[in-house]
Amino acid sequence: MYVPRAPNGMPLANFGDRLVAYLIDAAVLVAVNLVLAIPVFIAIFAVIASAASSNSTNAGLFIGVPLLIELGYVVVSLGVMYVYHVEMFGRTGITWGKRAMKLQIIRTDNPALPPDRGLLVKRWAVQFLVGVVVPFFSWVDNLWQLWDKPYQQCLHDKAAGTIVVKAG
Repeated sequence: MYVPRAPNGMPLANFGDRLVAYLIDAAVLVAVNLVLAIPVFIAIFAVIASAASSNSTNAGLFIGVPLLIELGYVVVSLGVMYVYHVEMFGRTGITWGKRAMKLQIIRTDNPALPPDRGLLVKRWAVQFLVGVVVPFFSWVDNLWQLWDKPYQQCLHDKAAGTIVVKAG
C-alpha cells in the first residue's frame, strides 16, 4: 500500500489520525473553557439580577455589561487557544492530541529544524482567527487535506509552510 511521504521521508499523517488528534485537543480546550465559563455566567447573572431588581430603567447596564463580560470571555478563550497551540507547542514540541496520535509538525522548507513561534502563530491565526470571522472556513480548512497533493496539507499548514507527519 502506498503511503505518502514528507520531504524528509516520514509518512504523512492521515485524515483519521489528524481528526482524532484535533478532537482530543478540542476536548482539552472545551474543558478549560467550561471552567472559565462558570465565573462568567455567575457574573452575567449577578449583573442581570441586580439590574432587574433595581427600580431604575438603566438599559445600558442591563445589556452593555453582560456583553462586555462575554467579550472578555471570548478574548480569554482565544488566549487559551493561543497558549495551547503556540506556546505549549513551543515548550513541549507537541499538543496532547498530537502526542496521543504520535503526530508531529515539521517545516516544509527545512524539515530538520523545528517549527518556530512565527510559523506556529501563522498556523494558529489562519486556523482559528480566520475561522472565527469567515463562515465555514474551519470546515474547508480542515477538509482541504483530503484533496491536497502531495503533502495533504490543510490551509493553515499551507499558510505556515508546515506538514503533519506520523512520528511513531
